[in-house]
Amino acid sequence: MAVASDQATSICSHCDRAIPSTIIDLHFAHCSRNLEKCKICEDMVPKKFAEEHFLSTHAPVACSLCSETMQREILAVHKGENCPKRIVTCDYCEFPLPAIDLFDHQEVCGNRTELCHLCSRYIRLQERDVHESRCNGIISNVAESSRNTHAAERDRGPPRGQPQEFSKNRLLFTIAITGISVLLGSLLFQRKV
Repeated sequence: MAVASDQATSICSHCDRAIPSTIIDLHFAHCSRNLEKCKICEDMVPKKFAEEHFLSTHAPVACSLCSETMQREILAVHKGENCPKRIVTCDYCEFPLPAIDLFDHQEVCGNRTELCHLCSRYIRLQERDVHESRCNGIISNVAESSRNTHAAERDRGPPRGQPQEFSKNRLLFTIAITGISVLLGSLLFQRKV
């Protein structure tokens, strides 16, 4: 049975939808008895599910990481990009830690050094990318000639007042002090977390 496309319609005063004029009274009675317009999204929702609709769609929710309250629609973006307690990784050591602690961690971690195999110089990790883009190994020749000069000076003997060789006790002392400072740094870092 075909319905004429030019059938007259009326706007329901409850749901604001166009309804055929012949059944507008019946529709209005059903619509106003069973449906309710959501005050936030203005969707028509069955009255018995209005509270559930609000709670599942519009009620503020708390982030499980930082406990900040926000609209449900932005929770996923918050957890993925904005939450200060979301887990991120350090650019230098790939250690996972909360985003709020990343800057302080990378300040320490980025100042560690690593040997460049092209020029044989120790480069801070935070400068590694810039160094690798500029390093062409030429500095290694300068470093090599510098090493040869130091080797020749060692063969002649030490200057007055300096010990002939590096003592084992001094080496152990240096290693112990370095270990203690690394341990203290990690304890301070853990205390902040």
